[in-house]
Amino acid sequence: MSTDPTVAAESPPGAQVKVQFITSHADISLPENTGPILVPTHLRRYGLSSIINHLLASEKPIPFDFLIAGAFLRTSLDEYLTANGLSSESILTLEYVRSLIPPLYLASFEHDDWVSTVDVLSRSSPLPQLSSDAAGQERILSGSYDGLLRVWNMSSQILATSSSVGDGGHTSSIKAAKFISPSQVVSSGLDRTVRIWNYNESSDHFSAELEPLLELYGHTGSVDSLAVHAPTNKILSASTDHTLGIWSVNKSDNPTAPPQLLPSRRSTSARSKRRKTTSSDSTTPCRGPLALLRSHTAPVSSTVFSPSDPTVAYSVSWDHTLRTWDLVTASLVDTRTTSHPLLSLTSLPDLHLLAAGTSARHITLIDPRADVTTVSALTLRGHANAVVSLARDPESAWGLVSGSHDGTCRIWDVRSTKPSTGAVSGEVGESVYTIKREDQPDGVRKVGGEGIKVFGVCWNRELGIVSAGEDRKVQINRGKDVMASSE
Repeated sequence: MSTDPTVAAESPPGAQVKVQFITSHADISLPENTGPILVPTHLRRYGLSSIINHLLASEKPIPFDFLIAGAFLRTSLDEYLTANGLSSESILTLEYVRSLIPPLYLASFEHDDWVSTVDVLSRSSPLPQLSSDAAGQERILSGSYDGLLRVWNMSSQILATSSSVGDGGHTSSIKAAKFISPSQVVSSGLDRTVRIWNYNESSDHFSAELEPLLELYGHTGSVDSLAVHAPTNKILSASTDHTLGIWSVNKSDNPTAPPQLLPSRRSTSARSKRRKTTSSDSTTPCRGPLALLRSHTAPVSSTVFSPSDPTVAYSVSWDHTLRTWDLVTASLVDTRTTSHPLLSLTSLPDLHLLAAGTSARHITLIDPRADVTTVSALTLRGHANAVVSLARDPESAWGLVSGSHDGTCRIWDVRSTKPSTGAVSGEVGESVYTIKREDQPDGVRKVGGEGIKVFGVCWNRELGIVSAGEDRKVQINRGKDVMASSE
């Protein structure tokens, strides 16, 4: 970095272009009087990064990425000028940010069966969240195909395990689970129920209990996805019965459970023969839904509340559609039809976009606002199998993480794009990092046919990226400022 940036790397000779460097980060900003700098057009990210470090007089070089017209520069300046029909007489404005840092493997928590879902409770959870003085008390909630919920601390200790069949527990595999508050949890699964639990920790925080509080009946198929809006005490559920359920956390708000959906009581002799009791043998109260929203024509795979209006919800389905709902009137507002079954959903609120994972191995970004006519704003490609779980980056408006049946999680920055090839026109997004399962780095399948599918993923500011999979593990990968902040 001994190069004078005004002639920038004097080698090799060739065309040059003026570049104005800007950044939104005060700690790495250049002096205010720094004007456009003449640089060789053959420079790529590394050469441009060297120039910024020289201008900042950095003792330790900082790797930078560069944005131009809102997208990452992934070519030389010359290639960019040619692709966009610009001459070397132009003045290019490059925004520089710290390069993305790969999340490193931290730990794995082992289960007895496949792990279908994970959630995190910490001081930075959107809602619910721990108090500011609860450092070191972060909790991971996992749901498993063995029908049990578990709450873990960061020392891989199980603090609490949910009750089993006959004691108010699930009678089949759990498919979704979330914290409602630091003292309540909601779960759902193949047994077609939504269940609310009280979570109580001991005063020394070394043990806890999950106690059944409420059983919610209304669905006639597996309940595969949940969304929670803590301030309004509302829960959304997505089911394979083609419906979206609305529920209240408060028992008294929910109507009587449909009697035809309640499990029948078995006789003592029948129970002794089958060695299995149903949840109706417990004393847990049963209630029905506030409403069941019907419009989808195939299993509903995922649902979220609108980040700007809790009276609005979005759902995606195997019927290829994203649907917008008014929860006050329990009515359908809008339908967007895509080319493939949609399996997962998350929001990017600062960009007014929804990200939907598909069975066709990609993620499609959709602007759900009524005045937008284009269905797909951008397509993110890179997975080799269905994208079944999504979570947004808690520290960046541009980032999200996806979990796939290809056994990986991928980190995306929607500003990282490249021209598409083949029949697809326009630009597509490309992942910036791939996280593999720690014990199967090459993606090989285990003996006995068990694979490494990722079923669930969560991204938390304190804990990092937490994923669940077919390898019977919750895996944690963490890196500080994985994404360049949008602030």
